[in-house]
Amino acid sequence: MSKNYYLKRIGMVFVTIYLVTTFTFVLIRYMPGGPMDYMVAQLIQQGLPEARARQIASTYLKVNPDQPIHVAYVDYMSGILVGDLGISTWYDRPVLEIIISALPWTVFVMTVSLILSFAFGIALGAWMAYREGSRFDSVATIVTTFLTSVPYYLAAIALLAVFSFRLGWFPTGGRYNPDMAAGMTPEFFRSVLYHGILPIASFTLTAFGGWALGMRGNSIQVLGEDYLRVARLAGIPERDIVIKYVTPNAILPLYTNLMIAIGFIFGGSIILEQIFNYPGLGYYLFKSIETRDYPLMMGGFIVITIAVAISIFIADMTYSLIDPQAEAGDSRETY
Repeated sequence: MSKNYYLKRIGMVFVTIYLVTTFTFVLIRYMPGGPMDYMVAQLIQQGLPEARARQIASTYLKVNPDQPIHVAYVDYMSGILVGDLGISTWYDRPVLEIIISALPWTVFVMTVSLILSFAFGIALGAWMAYREGSRFDSVATIVTTFLTSVPYYLAAIALLAVFSFRLGWFPTGGRYNPDMAAGMTPEFFRSVLYHGILPIASFTLTAFGGWALGMRGNSIQVLGEDYLRVARLAGIPERDIVIKYVTPNAILPLYTNLMIAIGFIFGGSIILEQIFNYPGLGYYLFKSIETRDYPLMMGGFIVITIAVAISIFIADMTYSLIDPQAEAGDSRETY
């Protein structure tokens, strides 16, 4: 790949982040209501007069409702350049501090879910293709199709209702035992895993079926290639054919989807963490939408945008490393 190719792709990443950030800023600012309106409504419900409620909200939130949107946009974008995402109007804490404290928990749950769903789906899909037409293949296809059609949040509600509220096997919320001090201890890690099992399971159960069906289709296509017939005639063991030839070539088309999924899992965490009361990035983003917390809302959307853009960029840059034909095709392009 030429130098211009890399420069163009890097430029596209920055342009995408800038445009999405700008669009999100304008969209959020034109949403009905605002942080002041939300707090004023809360104070009025507590019996305060509207004038007094607005005075208290304006002092607490440090919000200037008369500031033009273009002035607010310039101030905000200037702050981003120096790493300042503003102060959360609801939590009265720096947005960057909230994101740094919440992001690792979202990365933990969603990354483990993605790895498990991908690994299990690839293994099951390969076996389904190898047993194509069998009773196992038919049953597995029905099951995976059904699970894929179930939204992850419905699975989350079902798992929470059965295993937490009814059976009491797992906690109903939290990231770890609140009575336990956080630290690098086996007990702490066990508590973290214990609290994360249901969120991980709900996403994994509804996601692995898609990978399995994709792997099955790719594997069936690869199994029909002529070079595999030659390999069998050459006496290569079937196990080696499956491991060395079928599986790598069938996984290859799924690689880009995997990298894109890494970025989009942050968006999927919003509802999931709210259901399980799991204070990660999605939990705070949902709270920011509910309270019209503009700075926190913008910070969450920026993180999701950056994650998606970088994931697609990495997929674009590394695909030729695992598929030499892609690089050969690219070498014929001129920039």
